[in-house]
Amino acid sequence: MVSFLKRIFILILVLMIPSVAFSQKAVKPRNGEGIQSFLKRHKLTSEEDYEKFLELNSGKFGKGNSLLKGVSYKLPVSSSSSSSSSANQNFGAKFNNKLFGKNYSEYTIKSNKLEGACFYLTSGHGGPDPGAIGEAGGHKLHEDEYAYDITLRLAHALMEEGATVYMIIQDKDGIRDDKYLKNSKTETCMGATIPLGQVERLRQRTNKINSLNRKSKSNYKRAIFIHLDSRSKSKQLDVFFYYAENSTEGKKLANTMLKTFDEHYNKHQPSRGFTGTVSTRNLYVLNKTTPTALFVELGNIRNSFDQRRFLDYNNRQALANWICRGFIRDFENTRK
Repeated sequence: MVSFLKRIFILILVLMIPSVAFSQKAVKPRNGEGIQSFLKRHKLTSEEDYEKFLELNSGKFGKGNSLLKGVSYKLPVSSSSSSSSSANQNFGAKFNNKLFGKNYSEYTIKSNKLEGACFYLTSGHGGPDPGAIGEAGGHKLHEDEYAYDITLRLAHALMEEGATVYMIIQDKDGIRDDKYLKNSKTETCMGATIPLGQVERLRQRTNKINSLNRKSKSNYKRAIFIHLDSRSKSKQLDVFFYYAENSTEGKKLANTMLKTFDEHYNKHQPSRGFTGTVSTRNLYVLNKTTPTALFVELGNIRNSFDQRRFLDYNNRQALANWICRGFIRDFENTRK
């Protein structure tokens, strides 16, 4: 009897999985065809269709999000034929994103907590600039590699909660569970080569965010810049959150993140204490980015105690999960 009921339960679960998980066909573009004309040919004409197409095929575009010859692209389910509760339709659906790497490419929509929310995620430095450099166990620790891994994990977590996510800085590495992450210079700004000059690098990523932001119809849009700090080896740091001066929403977001981290540290390390802070900071990316933005410093890459926060992939995942929970709380607060 128990075995029979179990089979019935599994059958019900299978029937409940929405058709969107199986209805995404892959099609190759015609020679010289751009995204807009490609989507129009397949009767996908809304901004939401465009955003879903970019998300489904992240990591498969050329410079300027150009379509590549001979590559098959997944087509989203048309937003014009979907109900008003798209996240509920997608609940339980499985998706695949090669940007996350072989072991993490598949993700499942677990909830609609972030339905309608749009995020622009940027890991610090990249390309010709490795950022801050620490050392442990005879290995060089490069800021851009660890920041990128944490940012990828955050993107994965946000997508599982039903959010639309754009990875501004992208690489072929995917999510890695290694302790020591090898440095490379292959990161791009969504397919575009990252310039050598600092101002040019910052301008490129903020322009990309602002361009995507203009196309988005979401009422909740947030940008986050994830970095690791570099101080004296003896200087132990907690997580710092920065927002643009006069940004009311940025201040709320930063304080929500601080509260979330404080609660998790009190839960998992009650005797440790948490000394992270929130403050304004005159940074190019905060001042020039149009959506509400948050700049996060996750610790001192040169300090041996802080390095534990980055070297263990479980800790990198925990940081991503906590930031995700902070965003969920901030999103819920905007709807009250």
